[in-house]
Amino acid sequence: MSNRAEREPAHCGPVGDAEYEEAIDRIRTPLNAALCGKESVVEMVLACLLARGHLLLEDLPGLGKTTLAKSLARSVGGRFSRVQCTPDLMPSDITGFSVFNQKTGEFDFQEGPVFADVLLADEINRSTPRTQSALFEAMAERQVTIDKHCYTLPESFFVIATQNPLDSHGAYPLPEAQLDRFAVKLSLGYPDRASELAMLASDWARTGGAVVVGGGLQPGELVGLQRRASRVAVAARVREYLVDLAAATRTRRDVHLGVSPRAVLIWQRVAQAHALLQHREFVTPDDVQHVALAVLGVRLVGEFSSPEPVIEQILADTPVPLRL
Repeated sequence: MSNRAEREPAHCGPVGDAEYEEAIDRIRTPLNAALCGKESVVEMVLACLLARGHLLLEDLPGLGKTTLAKSLARSVGGRFSRVQCTPDLMPSDITGFSVFNQKTGEFDFQEGPVFADVLLADEINRSTPRTQSALFEAMAERQVTIDKHCYTLPESFFVIATQNPLDSHGAYPLPEAQLDRFAVKLSLGYPDRASELAMLASDWARTGGAVVVGGGLQPGELVGLQRRASRVAVAARVREYLVDLAAATRTRRDVHLGVSPRAVLIWQRVAQAHALLQHREFVTPDDVQHVALAVLGVRLVGEFSSPEPVIEQILADTPVPLRL
């Protein structure tokens, strides 16, 4: 080991060992087909999804962020919505609004795109902070409150937000409070030569990404997988390790904002999901370390251009439990 770890689906019961492995493959296969050579990224996307988190994709345009989001939405089934974020986008364009019905003399609520199983918020940092905040309640509570009425979102509600680097034209930085709502942040990067050649020869090149690989999940299967991930065992020593790592982020001089208790809970859930993807029923320190960069990279704020060296140093300096 290295020293670096109100709407209910129709069917959401327990998933058996063979069943969950087969169901996960029905998500994994189309994602790997859509993103040639990005297997490690796909595994972290799956961990985020099974952990009931939300995903932030940050990269340059044209590297496959939207392709990944659309492929995932097709794979998990359910309703899919997309919002193209622009500076003139209003909060009601995301959550919905009430319209007066002259026949009934009452206001009728018109659902916004947030009422979906998978919501793609494309280029989220091109929208204003006021509009960005419209997603706060939906991401944290899986519900929205409009005109004093509370509307429940699906239990498996999943936000995939893409953002351009902050030095891009017309980008607004996401506030720390919203960044903490995301479970992980990933970057796709450029494909290697072999993967790019494979992409040019694939069905995706001929159809513009319209090909659907596999049948995907049935309604309720995703919730079953997520509940299975939440039952992966976490030993007391692994929980102590997580707390020690979190404390280390709060005491470094070069870190202005360490991880919150909510972030530690998210970190544990993502580690549980990663363990499940490795066909294990318990979390190891390696799981905690493996997902650390994706989980901490979205929320550490400090005097550094990249959080990666800081995270690596924290993992190296924090003692790893030898026995669970």
